[in-house]
Amino acid sequence: MDTLDLLLHPVRLRIVHAMSGGRARTTSDLCSRLPDVPKTTVYRHVALLAESGLLEVESEQRVHGAVERHYRLRRERAMIDADAAASMSLDDHRHGFAAAMAALLAEFNAYLDREGADPTADSVSYRQFPLWLNQDELDELIAQLTSVIRTKMTNEPAPDRRPHLLSTILFPTEQPPQHGTDEQAGRHDPGLS
Repeated sequence: MDTLDLLLHPVRLRIVHAMSGGRARTTSDLCSRLPDVPKTTVYRHVALLAESGLLEVESEQRVHGAVERHYRLRRERAMIDADAAASMSLDDHRHGFAAAMAALLAEFNAYLDREGADPTADSVSYRQFPLWLNQDELDELIAQLTSVIRTKMTNEPAPDRRPHLLSTILFPTEQPPQHGTDEQAGRHDPGLS
């Protein structure tokens, strides 16, 4: 299974999110982190991610006669690169978007179900902004956002930090303007002169 197929699944995507920050976790830890997912499902998807090389075994120890593995995310392998993204079909994009939305919804529900969840105090946001941009402005916006986000992506877990899920969605909502039409060219109807 290629990286694209591995990551375009809501449970595997949530496991990748849970493994962020360079932390080593056991499958049991992940089951606790994803209480809404059946344990057998978590174990199956962890095994698949490990077999494919997205997760690596950092250490093993015997616990009550069984081997408990601590896994670490191989971050460089847990990304869809530009070439893979460019090769995606429209159906792949639909599938990927649906997987991302399913993972996002499950994570948000898990947050709301936690004792003491306080969206206002936690600065929870789910705003949408229609933006009118030409290609240069779009490129500039993407570069600025990428720059800001990258400075925080290297943050390691610390006593005063907790993980936050930031999800970006950006797509045009209308067809591009057609050049050469009377309206676009600024021409007027000669009958109105």
